[in-house]
Amino acid sequence: MNTKFEFKETIIPGLIEVTPFNAEDVRGCFTKDYSREVFKNNGIDHELAEVFYTTSHKGVIRALHFQREKQQPKLVRCVTGHVYDVVVDMRKDSPTFKKWLGFDLYGEKHNELLVPAGCAHGYLVLEDSIVSYKCAEKFYGEFDGGIRWNDPEIGVEWPLEKIGGVDNLILADKDKQLPFFNEYVDEYGAF
Repeated sequence: MNTKFEFKETIIPGLIEVTPFNAEDVRGCFTKDYSREVFKNNGIDHELAEVFYTTSHKGVIRALHFQREKQQPKLVRCVTGHVYDVVVDMRKDSPTFKKWLGFDLYGEKHNELLVPAGCAHGYLVLEDSIVSYKCAEKFYGEFDGGIRWNDPEIGVEWPLEKIGGVDNLILADKDKQLPFFNEYVDEYGAF
């Protein structure tokens, strides 16, 4: 079975669901999840600066992160496992400012998201997973930012029941200490 690249716009401007090229046969599969030429031919300018991988246990939330300056547009794919991926529009002039969308990303499905600059990004790990980030800007620790995963102003509806409830959450100290949305905007402003 072969699938070609497909690009599907979402209600958040610049946030695109991507189905990559995938060819399956008796050996398994071959997946091409990025091609500068294919992306450009579809009106998408995304050139790679850095590629990261995270390995996470079921129950981990990595959220909701961004760079305050030199923002990182990123192509995000769950290579193995299953994550519930969330994108929040942080751009004050966007028609979808403060709106969030959630997507199930599966290793076996190969689906991915192109997350634009100006959006916060994170995910809840529903199965032990490896996630790749193909970033169009390098990481700058001094600009690392984020908002709390359970911010009431944003109101992300995480599927916590799929990990057995909030008591099974695994959060890094860094993520526990992130500001809430209004605290962040008061200190830094929106994008």
